[in-house]
Amino acid sequence: MSLINADPVNLSDLLYQLARRFDERPAFGHLGGVISFADLDRLSRRFAAWLQHETRMQPGDRILLQLPNLMQYPVVLFGARRAGLVVVNANPLLSSEELRALLRDSGARAMVAFGPLSSSLRDSLADSPVEYLVTTELGDLHSLLRRPVLNLAVRLKHRRLRAQRMRNLTPAIVWSSFQTVMQKGSALIWAPPAENSGNRLALLQYTGGTTGPAKGAMLTEAALLANLMQLDALISPHCLPGRERLLQPLPLYHIYSFTLTLLMLSKGAYIELIPDPRRLRALVRCWDRLNPTVLAGINPLFIGLCGQPEFQRLDFSGLKLTISGGMALTRSIASRWRDITGGEICEGYGLTECSPVVSANSPSTLKVGTVGRPLAGTQVRIVDEHYQDVMAGRSGIILVRGPQLMQGYWHHRHESEQALRHGWLDTGDIGRLDEDGYLTILDRRKEVINVSGFNVYPSELEDVIACHPDILECAVIGLPDSCHGEQIKLYVVPANQQLTIRQVRDYCRERLTPYKVPRSVELCRSLPRTAIGKVSRRILRERALREPSSH
Repeated sequence: MSLINADPVNLSDLLYQLARRFDERPAFGHLGGVISFADLDRLSRRFAAWLQHETRMQPGDRILLQLPNLMQYPVVLFGARRAGLVVVNANPLLSSEELRALLRDSGARAMVAFGPLSSSLRDSLADSPVEYLVTTELGDLHSLLRRPVLNLAVRLKHRRLRAQRMRNLTPAIVWSSFQTVMQKGSALIWAPPAENSGNRLALLQYTGGTTGPAKGAMLTEAALLANLMQLDALISPHCLPGRERLLQPLPLYHIYSFTLTLLMLSKGAYIELIPDPRRLRALVRCWDRLNPTVLAGINPLFIGLCGQPEFQRLDFSGLKLTISGGMALTRSIASRWRDITGGEICEGYGLTECSPVVSANSPSTLKVGTVGRPLAGTQVRIVDEHYQDVMAGRSGIILVRGPQLMQGYWHHRHESEQALRHGWLDTGDIGRLDEDGYLTILDRRKEVINVSGFNVYPSELEDVIACHPDILECAVIGLPDSCHGEQIKLYVVPANQQLTIRQVRDYCRERLTPYKVPRSVELCRSLPRTAIGKVSRRILRERALREPSSH
């Protein structure tokens, strides 16, 4: 990487080099607390030492992290990797059943959880492989003055659930608080694992499950570092080492924000973590204090921010780079962001299986409506259903090859062989490459709607329909139809409560080919979302199949 003397061979080496260069400069912060690069290096060594001396965990064992955006997350992440453990990221809001399934599938022997949100732990840990549980509180890395205030406020709010949970944990599980772990680790010595090369498994990252059951993508440190270096080459002309400020409202347990955070950390940036991005007014106030130079978001987050009057009055002169990923960026919100902030949103494309970024726009070479060119060292092919290459400008299945690819799916050999063909990843997405090498994503192959033999791409329809001034956001799904194969259903979240279904239909008829006009329209207050905030068409389709359409 451009900012360090030699390419790191693993994440521990990366942190060591960063700590030497940036020392006491701030690395992470949230709610007024800050830890420096030197703090991160020192604290992660303590956590690694505790794992090595106080547990029976061995390199290659899995540790599940179920944390919101707190400073503890990077400490535990780097500490776990320094002990040679494989990190499994998990949403803190998983149900008991979802968490139990994740623990059993991953075989995680240790777990780090956010105490106040872990009301499902007792049931989830029963009959699980977990032997060690570490819980942390909101203020555990804040100053001695602020820590008890922050922890007490959250503890009182969740007092009943927390007391019940800790009282009923199985005796087979050794429970420790994060503070206890840090105290014990300070008196112990961390020893780097004998074999800690970049080719060893580092991350077991479960896919979003938007079109099927979640599977654990096996990502090595070599793949993660390769993607960081590819992205560093892309943003280096726009981001200066040690000078940037990233506002991070997206959850770190998602691979999109995980990699972006590591990228900005590798640039010596300060990263402000937002534990709860749903509090948009608090997010705007944080923006006002931080004056960020970099922001990464997804379409719904941009919609929410642009809808805040306080946000529209902010000073955006410091903002250098706005990145969009995770789902399609609609033209309407891209235009509104440009009008409010004066800057463009650079859209990119990636998958969990690619660590995750495949292609991205940069401010200097941006092509609106595309997800940019493939990153350096990444190859993209567009093929037909027989896996034969198609001409430039024609749509087809997207195949990807590059150093950032996963090893395969955990415990899913057949699915791994299907996804990885001769070194090429079948992404399951439909897209096209233009003559300049820019990639456009049309949709997930499983979500393409077939109406009387014609393919309809939900993202294309959503992009057009979302331009209606009285529509906040929308989602399109396909439902079985005895006459036409499938029919189109449209869900609309109105920006104006006076909006009628007839007005929506008229708008669609004026702008869409007849077979693309939704057969039914439903107005709703909100849309179901995945962990990162992406609209879940799968949940909408499951609901619609259970309930007959009323329109």
